[in-house]
Amino acid sequence: VQLQASGGGLVQPGGSLRLSCAASRSPFGTYAMAWFRQPPGKEREFVAAISGSGTGTLYADSVKGRFTISRDNAKTTVYLQMNSLKPEDTAVYSCAATRTLNVARVIQKQSDYDYWGQGTLVTVSS
Repeated sequence: VQLQASGGGLVQPGGSLRLSCAASRSPFGTYAMAWFRQPPGKEREFVAAISGSGTGTLYADSVKGRFTISRDNAKTTVYLQMNSLKPEDTAVYSCAATRTLNVARVIQKQSDYDYWGQGTLVTVSS
C-alpha cells in the first residue's frame, strides 16, 4: 500500500487545517488507519486512529475534542480535521495503515502499522 499525505502548512494559533491521506490499495475498508506526528527534536507520537469500517476511533489526550479522524472508503482516503490548533501541534504528520481481518479494530501502537506515508509538515505560529 502506498500512502500520500497532504494538507500541511503554516497556520496561526486557533486556526484549522485538514490533512488527507490517499491510499493506493482496495479494498480500503480492510485497513486500519492512523495519524502520528513527530514534533521537532522529539519522538514520533500517536495522534488518532480509525477502524477499517470507520465506526471506531481513538485519540491522544492532547488532541481530544480538537481533532477528528474520518475516512471515505470509496475514495480510499483518511482525513484529520484539526481545529483550535496550538503551537505545540507543530510537527510532521504521517499517516499509517495496516491490514486487519477485524474491520472494527482500532490500533494505536506504532509497531503494529506496516505502511507509512511520507509525512506533511504542520506549523502553528503567529
